[in-house]
Amino acid sequence: MNATSDNNPTSYAFVFPGQGSQQVGMGKDLAERYPAARAIFAEADDALGFALSDLCFRGDEAELALTANTQPAILTTSIAALAAARVELGDAFVDGPAVCFGHSLGEFSALVAAGALAFADAVRLVRLRGQAMQEAVPAGVGAMAAILRLDADKVEALCVEASTDDAQVSPANENGGGQIVVAGHAAAVERMVAAAKAAGGRAIPLNVSAPFHCSLMTPAAERLAAALEDVEVAALRVPVITNVDAELNSDAARVKALLVRQVTERVRWEASVRTALRIGVTRAFEIGHGRVLAGLIKRIDRNLVVAPLGSPADIDVLKDEAQ
Repeated sequence: MNATSDNNPTSYAFVFPGQGSQQVGMGKDLAERYPAARAIFAEADDALGFALSDLCFRGDEAELALTANTQPAILTTSIAALAAARVELGDAFVDGPAVCFGHSLGEFSALVAAGALAFADAVRLVRLRGQAMQEAVPAGVGAMAAILRLDADKVEALCVEASTDDAQVSPANENGGGQIVVAGHAAAVERMVAAAKAAGGRAIPLNVSAPFHCSLMTPAAERLAAALEDVEVAALRVPVITNVDAELNSDAARVKALLVRQVTERVRWEASVRTALRIGVTRAFEIGHGRVLAGLIKRIDRNLVVAPLGSPADIDVLKDEAQ
C-alpha cells in the first residue's frame, strides 16, 4: 500500500489501543490467516511462559479482563496485526508513519512499532506492569470515574477541592470530547463525583480493578522502573507522542523515564491527538482489536480520519484501496 498518492500526499499515524479494547477471540483470525501474526502470538507465549494465545482466542472473559492478562493480550494483538500488515501492505507502509502513539499501555505497542522496544521485552514489561498496578492498591481503596460536560480546568479545580491529606483524586485520562477520567482514593472520588454533578456535569463511576494513572500507583511505577533497568531501548525509527507530555519523542534515552512517569501521571490523549494534527497528520490507523480510539478521536477532531487495522478484513480493505 502506498502511503501517498500523486495528487494527495497523506501524513499518517499508527495509534494503539489500551486497556478496555479486549475481547475473547481477539487476534484469532489474524493468527489463522497469517503465519507472521501467528509467530507473534507464539513469541508472546514463550516470553511469558503461558499460553496467552489460548486466552486471547478462546479464553474466559473474566480471566482476560484481569489487568495482568489484558495488557499483554492487547499489546500482542496489536503487534500481530502490524506483522500481518507488513506481509500484505509492505515494508514502506509499516515503516512509514509520521508518528506512532498509544493510549496508556498502547504506548508500549507504539514503541515496539517505532523500533525502540523488542516485542518480547515489551510483552514481559506490560505483564509485570499489569500485575504491579493490580497489586499496588488493596481492593476497595481506590476508584475511578468519568466526568462529562466540564472542561479540564474545572475538573482540575474540583479534584483539588475534593482532595484531603488522607485521600486524593486527580485527572487520570484526558480523553477529549468533554470526557475526563479521574482516579484516586475512593472517598475522594466519591466527593469529586458529587461536586461534578453539582457543577452541572455528569459523573459515571467506573467498574475498574484499580485507580490507574494517579499517585496511588507509585508502587507500580517503582516496580516498572526496576524491571526497565535491564531492558535495552534502541533508536526510534519513528517519533512517538508520549502520554505524559503529549509531545514528540525521538530520544531513546528518555523512553524509560517517560514510561515510569506514565504509571502515575495522566494520559493526555486529547493533547496527543492535537499534536499529531499540528505536525500535519491527516489519517490514522488503529492497530489492534476494536475501535475505541477511533471513537475518541472522532470526538476530538474529525479532520483526523481513523481506519481500523486489526483484522484480515481490515487489511483486505486497505489492499483494495491501494490498487
